[in-house]
Amino acid sequence: MTTATTATTTPGHTAHRLWTRSRGVLLGLLLLVIGGIVLATLRSGEQHGRLDPRSADQTGSRALAQLLSAHGVTTQVVTTSEEAAAAAGPGSTLLITAPDVLTEGQLTSLSAATDRAPGRTVLLAPGATSLQVLAPTVQVEPQIGNAARQPGCSLPAARSAGDVLLGGLRYATSAPSVDRCYDASGYSALLRLPALDADRDTVLLGSPDFLYNQHLAERGNASLALQLLGTHKHVVWYLPSVSDPSSTAPDDKPGLLGLIPAGWRWALLQLALAALCAALWRARRLGPLVPERLPVTVPATETTEGHARLYEQAHARDRASAVLRSATRDRLAPLIGVPAAHAHTPDVLLPAVRTQLGTAPLATTDLQSLLFGPAPADGKALVHLADQLDTLESSIVSQERHAPREHPDR
Repeated sequence: MTTATTATTTPGHTAHRLWTRSRGVLLGLLLLVIGGIVLATLRSGEQHGRLDPRSADQTGSRALAQLLSAHGVTTQVVTTSEEAAAAAGPGSTLLITAPDVLTEGQLTSLSAATDRAPGRTVLLAPGATSLQVLAPTVQVEPQIGNAARQPGCSLPAARSAGDVLLGGLRYATSAPSVDRCYDASGYSALLRLPALDADRDTVLLGSPDFLYNQHLAERGNASLALQLLGTHKHVVWYLPSVSDPSSTAPDDKPGLLGLIPAGWRWALLQLALAALCAALWRARRLGPLVPERLPVTVPATETTEGHARLYEQAHARDRASAVLRSATRDRLAPLIGVPAAHAHTPDVLLPAVRTQLGTAPLATTDLQSLLFGPAPADGKALVHLADQLDTLESSIVSQERHAPREHPDR
C-alpha cells in the first residue's frame, strides 16, 4: 500500500524566508525605538513644562517665581479649574497660562469666582474663545512677531518697565478707562481692563515670552512681570492640565477617534487605504488554489516514519498515543463483533474484548487504561504502550483463529 505526500519546507528555510520579508519592518521599528530613547535622554533634565514656575528650563518661569518670592509674593501652582477658583480669593492675582484650552464651563466658573472679589486676572495670549467669557468687549487681531516695544500708555507698570519684549496676539476694544500699551501695528499687545463695580482688573498679554527664564533679564521684562503679578501678595499660577476632570463633560467624553488630531486622521485613512490596496494586490498575485499532480509517490512506511519523527520532535505523545489507541480500537471492533459506531465506546468495547480474551493472560490487564487511558509520561512509556496494543491485537486475532466454528451443514 502506498500513499502520496507533498514535499514540505524545512523549518530553517521557512525562518530564513520570514526574516528576509520582515527585516525591513523590524529595522524601522528598531530605529523608532532608538530615536525615542535618544529624545527621552535629551529631555530627561526637563522636570516641568512651559511657563511652569518650578521649571528651570529656558521656557520655564522659575526665575520669575523666585523674583516674586524675593518681594514677599507667594506663588501657588494649580492644575484644575476647581483649584484655581477656590484659591483665587480676595487680594490675589490669578494667572491663566493657557486660557484657550479651557472649556466654556471652566471659563464661566473662573469668571464667577473672581467677578466680585478684589484682585487681578492675567491672561496669557487669550484668543477669541476665552475672550467671549472673560473679556467680551475685546476683539483679538492676528498675531505678529515679538520685538522690543515702547509702552506708549499711562499705565505706571508699563512706564516704569520701559521697553519690553512683546508681540503675539493684539487686542482692541471700545470700552472706556482701558490702558492700551505696547502698540503693535495699530493694536495693543497689553490691555488692562478695570472692572466698573469692583476693585478688580483684567490684564491681557499678547505673548508670554517675556516671562520665560531665557528672556526675563532682558530690557524691562522682569520689571513689567513683577509689577503685573506682584500687585497682590498671592499669585495663583494656573497651569491647565489634560487630567482636569472638568475639562470634559461626563456625557461628552471623547472616543478613540476623538483623541486623534485632525491631521493624523487623514494619515491613518491613507495608511488604511494603502493596506487595503496591498491586500488586494497580494490576493490577486497569489490567485486561486490550483490542484496539481504530485511529483513523487512516497511509500506508506516512509510516510508513517515521517509522521512518527514529527510527533517525536514536537513531543506530541498525547497525539501519538491517541492515534495508536484509536487505530487499535478500529481494528478490534470487527474482530469481536462490535459495530463500528461503538468502536470508541468503553461500555460496549471493553466487555466484548474481555469476553473474547477469555482466560488468556491479557484478560487480567487493565484494558480501560490500555485502550482509553491517559497520555504516556515519556517516550519509553509510549513505546511500551505500542507494544501492549500490538500484543492485545495479536492475542485477539489468535483467539479468533482458534475459536471453534459451526459446520455449515449443521
